[in-house]
Amino acid sequence: MKPLYLDSTQSVEKRVEDLLQQMTIEEKVAQLNSIWVYEILDDMKFSFDKAKRLMSYGISQITRLGGASNLSPRETVRIANQIQKFLIENTRLGIPALIHEESCSGYMPKGATIFPQTIGVASTWNNEIVEKMASVIREQMKAVGARQALAPLLDITRDPRWGRTEETFGEDPYLVMRMGVSYIRGLQTESLREGIVATGKHFVGYGNSEGGMNWAPAHIPERELREVFLYPFEAAVKEPKLSSIMPGYHELDGVPCHKSKKLLNDILRKDWGFEGIVVSDYFAISQLYEYHHVTSDKKGAAKLALEAGVDVELPSTDYYGLPLRELIESGEIDIDFVNEAVKRVLKIKFELGLFENPYINEEKAVEIFDTNEQRELAYKIAQESIVLLKNENNLLPLKKDLKSIAVIGPNADSIRNMIGDYAYPCHIESLLEMRETDNVFNTPLPESLEAKDIYVPIVTVLQGIKAKASSNTEVLYAKGCDVLNNSKDGFKEAVEIAKQADVAVVVVGDKSGLTDGCTSGESRDRADLNLPGVQEELIKAVYETGTPVIVVLINGRPMSISWIAEKIPAIIEAWLPGEEGGRAVADVIFGDYNPGGKLPISIPQSVGQLPVYYYHKPSGGRSHWKGDYVELSTKPLYPFGYGLSYTEFSYTNLNISNRKVSLRDRMVEISVDIKNTGTLKGDEVVQLYIHQEALSVTRPVKELKGFKRITLDAGEEKTVIFKLSIEQLGFYDENMEYVVEPGRVDVMIGSSSEDIRLRDYFEIVGEKEKVAKKFITEVRVENK
Repeated sequence: MKPLYLDSTQSVEKRVEDLLQQMTIEEKVAQLNSIWVYEILDDMKFSFDKAKRLMSYGISQITRLGGASNLSPRETVRIANQIQKFLIENTRLGIPALIHEESCSGYMPKGATIFPQTIGVASTWNNEIVEKMASVIREQMKAVGARQALAPLLDITRDPRWGRTEETFGEDPYLVMRMGVSYIRGLQTESLREGIVATGKHFVGYGNSEGGMNWAPAHIPERELREVFLYPFEAAVKEPKLSSIMPGYHELDGVPCHKSKKLLNDILRKDWGFEGIVVSDYFAISQLYEYHHVTSDKKGAAKLALEAGVDVELPSTDYYGLPLRELIESGEIDIDFVNEAVKRVLKIKFELGLFENPYINEEKAVEIFDTNEQRELAYKIAQESIVLLKNENNLLPLKKDLKSIAVIGPNADSIRNMIGDYAYPCHIESLLEMRETDNVFNTPLPESLEAKDIYVPIVTVLQGIKAKASSNTEVLYAKGCDVLNNSKDGFKEAVEIAKQADVAVVVVGDKSGLTDGCTSGESRDRADLNLPGVQEELIKAVYETGTPVIVVLINGRPMSISWIAEKIPAIIEAWLPGEEGGRAVADVIFGDYNPGGKLPISIPQSVGQLPVYYYHKPSGGRSHWKGDYVELSTKPLYPFGYGLSYTEFSYTNLNISNRKVSLRDRMVEISVDIKNTGTLKGDEVVQLYIHQEALSVTRPVKELKGFKRITLDAGEEKTVIFKLSIEQLGFYDENMEYVVEPGRVDVMIGSSSEDIRLRDYFEIVGEKEKVAKKFITEVRVENK
């Protein structure tokens, strides 16, 4: 007779309790452990002997089966099935493993679709397309046996010096929340049995670090922590029922996040009702001892993390191995902490259906990797992510039959530089760098890993332009310089071809990744925000030829491009646009696609302005009483929500359903008519901002509370209706209670946070009341 825990007709709770009762200490501890996939491989093949040594009692998670190997999708499935077969047939209880992977710009193994990096995805302001992207990630991961994604980042960043800015949805809590919730829904679906465990990270405030430096402390007051930085996480837990959380590497007010009972127990589990698992960031438990120095040994770090609520150690077993077993055997840790963590891990595995369906069909894996349909989605997202920053005298779009076009710059014909730091090629590079240099993480590294055949087909900007230009157009190319070094040896060739051309397209920006030669990405923080190396000097040299110049930015963070913004007639922000980015950029250059992306983060004029963001308090945003700095304005170069189009849009007929609103009314409808008054079809992102006056604590001068991207043909008009819940206007008062207070609410509808087209107001009437949070503004669009 099979045990109850293998009976799928029983409830998850009963199965968890039955299995837990049968487990030894060693088997329990194993469910809190993980291993890198290459720890159980020999020459990229499954090793029974290594598995026997490392997984004899079972294992909680396998780290990056595809993302830390050179395995093809079919080989990945084969290894995944061998791992599960070993665990089911060669361990006493037969508990399957949960395989996790990275998925910041798409699932991160060999052969998977590389989507635009997250900051570009945020620039679409299209949460529906985000959910579609996440659905592709889910399909690809499930096809090879991976069931947990270490994404999305729900970090809010105000300091683009931070290298991981590119991995975020930007500076605004509502935009980050809305995009993150859609991403989670696309991954998890309505049932985990059909979905992938999403992991909200990095809990919390990681993107607001001291000096913009990775792993540095974050200085965030309690009210701001709850209203801004915790907000996207809370919505993720309460709306799509986020199944996993990863704490940040950093500390808050002296307490590293991985030992914070306040964050992981009081707020996350008790206040919000989170029922999922908390997984450590890679090596973060060791940091409690070796980096933060809040304990004197490994056992102390394991105890702090487990008692705080960290359920699983990633990416490999160290502190939750022998140190944790010694704590249990000596009675230094209450076994209840172990049992509760194990129950949460087992619950997720049962919910995923791993016990019933541990194996994957090997033949089907290749069929859904980087298909034409998936590439078309990557292409569509890349198109929608592009932000037109400047278009003086309508230089863009270009005619396709120009006599000659000069394409110049280090990112013009580089497939490597089109992708973000969590794309597969970048992480293979980082593993190889770790193998060849000092291994700061003290972890085993794969000896047979090679940087060979690591790219899917990627379209560069040069290739995109050549494919779009007429057969009579001569397309000239010169690299000019590298992204980072200071050599100007290529300037002469670049200047020569610019002189011969009708227009010069100069493609500059970043190289994203984690290795020393990169300028953006995890651990690649910057002290300045100028273009790296001599790229700005290259632009100046080309500009001085007198040929009209278009600058295309392929970059991971906002850059201070004040001189370029002043002198160059056309600027395109393409971020890190992924595998189809070159096609998308060429579409915008030649007018086959009308850009409609909007900035998810402010672009500063200078690094000295940081932090510069739109939702500052009434006393912020300027230097009283003079206003500006001595050297320059306090305003950003380009504000949050900004982006131009090749057409024009009019905003009329702002209507508010109720002039006076009480909590009994629960909601107010705000509608506006948007018309394409130009001659080209185009997209507009309609943005709803509010400001509340005369409350007991200060409130931001503007807060985004809703948005909708719409497509309008020339002359077409639509009505956008926002359904705003009164609870969405709540805030934390002086007693740190979440309340709604009576008073005036200013309503602003605009094309950016600065380009406000229409204004009106309504009043909240009645008494101050404590309320429960609501997060998402419903939006509908009606034809006129």
